[in-house]
Amino acid sequence: MGADIAGLLRSHALGLKTDWGQHFLTDPTVIRDLLKAGDVQPGDHILEIGAGIGVLTKALLQTGARVTAIEVDKRWAPLMEEYLAEIPSPPQGGQGTGGGIPGLRLILGNALKVPFPDGPYKIVANIPYLISGKLLRTTLLHRNRPRSITILVQREVAEKVCDPEKGGMLSILVKLFGDPRVVRRVPPGAFLPPPKVESAILHIDCLPTPRADAKTADRVLELASHAFSKKRKMLRASLGKFHGAVERLSALGIAPERRPETLSIEEWIAVAKAWGKDEH
Repeated sequence: MGADIAGLLRSHALGLKTDWGQHFLTDPTVIRDLLKAGDVQPGDHILEIGAGIGVLTKALLQTGARVTAIEVDKRWAPLMEEYLAEIPSPPQGGQGTGGGIPGLRLILGNALKVPFPDGPYKIVANIPYLISGKLLRTTLLHRNRPRSITILVQREVAEKVCDPEKGGMLSILVKLFGDPRVVRRVPPGAFLPPPKVESAILHIDCLPTPRADAKTADRVLELASHAFSKKRKMLRASLGKFHGAVERLSALGIAPERRPETLSIEEWIAVAKAWGKDEH
């Protein structure tokens, strides 16, 4: 597959912009594992971010899913049409239209600015690593969150999302709205060209109802942001500006000497409920 893609790029005299995070996935086993982790079914609406020439897009369409593909680099649009030209007809129930390719709607634009779908959808994508954190935040705080998110990201980012002691704010944000897990690691050789870092498939099952209501979630993010801005400080110091910090933490059974990264999402929610947003 990698040789075919490299040949297609050469025939069009186009090169990848690695400073944009452009690394095309070429390993069929990783593509298979992405589809499996995302539980992609005929008729599903899949949002793909960073579609490139359509390597993952092709596999998604072949399941019978409908795909909305977002790509910021307009150079890839004609190559995608060529690459996807001979896709077999998808299983019944998977039809859709867009861009002349059954089942596909291509949007050329910045994924952080393009409106997300209104109906139910899942995200399955090999995203540019530079926007990983911003994309997760934008997606999870959107009024219409996806049913699940299955993405290739830098291994370090995937591990941070799943481990609050490593991930800080990003881990808290994700766990307010979903359950994350690392599906597998992915070596640099799975991409063209190989990135300088190891990657991983990160899967997030988005909760039908978030772990906290909107007001409490906002308070969690406010308090946690303040706490994590003062690295290596105990909660008694990092939350000291909030009235009665030591007393309120102690009343919750949380030792004021603990550091913010040691709190579980349930403890952060309890802390948020113990403070009014305007109480300082």
